[in-house]
Amino acid sequence: MSIPREKIIDALRKAREAAPERGFEQSIDLTLNLRELDMRRPENRVNLRVQLPNGVGSQRVLVFASGDLALRARRAGADGVIEPPELQEMANDKKAAKRRLQEFDVFIAEAPLMPTVGRVVGPILGPRGKMPTPVPPQAPIDAIIERQRRVVVLRSRDRPLVHCIVGKEGMDDEKIAENVEAVLSALAGALKRGMANIRSVYLKLTMGPAVRLL
Repeated sequence: MSIPREKIIDALRKAREAAPERGFEQSIDLTLNLRELDMRRPENRVNLRVQLPNGVGSQRVLVFASGDLALRARRAGADGVIEPPELQEMANDKKAAKRRLQEFDVFIAEAPLMPTVGRVVGPILGPRGKMPTPVPPQAPIDAIIERQRRVVVLRSRDRPLVHCIVGKEGMDDEKIAENVEAVLSALAGALKRGMANIRSVYLKLTMGPAVRLL
């Protein structure tokens, strides 16, 4: 079972109408409630990275890298690059590290640096389900950054609930609907009984009420 595109667009219209106007561009959020899954069992928990066909606007990418990869990441338009000396400074000041990382949405790390990156930022990013994606030093970082800007993470932990951003207020409804479909397809493919394990689906703007989609 899938949700018809027109039904998604109708729910988006209702969510837009119900949300008060704000002085900033609101996000479009998707919430999915799961059923018939014992979330105490690790194999039933969701931890899924989904690449959205149309992205979600301004995803800020931070790259942990050194040498040539760091240089190429800057040229490729990474929103931030942290090299080993700064990484060591972060290890010595956890509060400053947390503030630094809060500026970003997506994280990439040069594979040889992953042990240090994991030790320093793992306690901060791990609980958020945003551990960096490792890449080899010679990786085509420009293509990877572009791809990672379109990635969202679905994570249930011990509750039968997942949510993620699927767009921004200024995006076209058709493009947001395509993103919603990509999330639903990926999640259904990861669940034991597919869509049968999804109890309900809601769409909302950041400051607006939730509109039921399923």
